Amino acid sequence: MNLRTGSRRCLSSFAQARTRPQITFHARTSHGWQQSRGKASFTRGAKELWAAHPYLVSLAAAAILAGSAGIAYANYLYKTYIIASFHKYPEPVAQKLRRAIWYTNQDLDPKNALKYYKQALEIANEIGMDPFSEEIIGVKIQVSALMEKIENYPKAIQVLEILRNDCLAWEDKFGQQEDHKEKRTRIMKVLVAMSIKLGEMYSNQYVQDAKSAEERLVWALETSLREKQRRQEPGVLEKEGEWMSDNEMGASMEALAHTYEEQNKHYLATPLFLQALNFKSEKDCHSVILMNNLAISIAQQNPPQNSETKSPSRAVLVENAKQWAQKALELAADIQPPTRDEECDVGCAVALHNLGSSST
Repeated sequence: MNLRTGSRRCLSSFAQARTRPQITFHARTSHGWQQSRGKASFTRGAKELWAAHPYLVSLAAAAILAGSAGIAYANYLYKTYIIASFHKYPEPVAQKLRRAIWYTNQDLDPKNALKYYKQALEIANEIGMDPFSEEIIGVKIQVSALMEKIENYPKAIQVLEILRNDCLAWEDKFGQQEDHKEKRTRIMKVLVAMSIKLGEMYSNQYVQDAKSAEERLVWALETSLREKQRRQEPGVLEKEGEWMSDNEMGASMEALAHTYEEQNKHYLATPLFLQALNFKSEKDCHSVILMNNLAISIAQQNPPQNSETKSPSRAVLVENAKQWAQKALELAADIQPPTRDEECDVGCAVALHNLGSSST
């Protein structure tokens, strides 16, 4: 399919779509290639990223029901768990949480909200609730969400870091005990999710701590891969429970890729985008976004030179980038409503723009 044919098919798909979202392009560093953000961006749109991936949604529903795709995800992921799960709490705890949620989402009053969250945790401790149960972890993550909501990012990060360290300490002390295998799996999933969320918060425009963001995202990805590999070895007990799916693994890879992209380390982002694409169980509109991001990352590579490696020429990189943009265009043109969503429209438009720019 050539560029002209692709353009006709893509525009035809736009006309058939149920909605026509506004298309926004963001200029990149060089060579005329532009990036589609929307739901694909983690560092500028991590909430949408988490909402787009089953792992983060299901984990939030189970552990936080709070937290990384829509960019609306922060409140959704943090609040839904508490609101939808009051029946899991003893009534004295639930009573305080209802008040805390009211002052978080209905009549925003951080001081009163924090007071009731604190009282809920104190009562939970007094009656002997497990501090590492999904219910109590959910309350603590909700406190971080409140801090994020009022843009107190240092405090939001601090709350999550304390909780993360507590969970790591639990895993180190109790994780290998036979009667804690399933609980360990749940806590490890929470740790991965919190680390991804911390990566987003460290890298936002108000914090801009790229080093810490990278550390948390690398840890999340390495832990995910290590746990997945361990479960493929003989002797792993079934009672450990399910680990992350391939789509969930891809979400971690994509998150780290976007962090490298923000640092202009496109030679590191490229293989992560490729692996995130390979981990997808089916090709959909988000695959179009990944193909575009891969194309753009290839086109803007400037790998460090050393005596042991020979980097591809500029012409080879641009040609490879064009091929991936073409694949994105072809895939987007083949996806029709109701499967088609705004990611296909954005991805198709960006691919056309980049292919047109590279041909001039």
